[in-house]
Amino acid sequence: MTIWKLRNNNPLRKSFVTNNIKLNEFDALIRITVEMSKYLYPYIREILKSKEDIEENSVIWNDFNKRFIELIKERFNIDSIRVKKLINQDENDEIIIKSLLILSFCISNQGYQKLKNFLYDF
Repeated sequence: MTIWKLRNNNPLRKSFVTNNIKLNEFDALIRITVEMSKYLYPYIREILKSKEDIEENSVIWNDFNKRFIELIKERFNIDSIRVKKLINQDENDEIIIKSLLILSFCISNQGYQKLKNFLYDF
């Protein structure tokens, strides 16, 4: 239940609540993200591969991109300029690829530390 409530700390969401996230909650979210990225790695890899060879595998990339935009529109505040960049087809490819690459780097034994360092530097 706590994790469910933490998602509302994201300022891009429609139902944003200004709470400070605790360090242990932040660490827990990183650990969950790392474990999910390990589970989803084959899918992440296939999406990235489809982007490299867009003519042959455009269906995978287009389906993923379409679903990504649908989820953003459904859950995020689309009046925000940062959210508008996410749903803009011309600008979101770079953001999506970077996010997928970061998640794919999380599958290693040092995945937790890599993601934590990236997020602290963000």
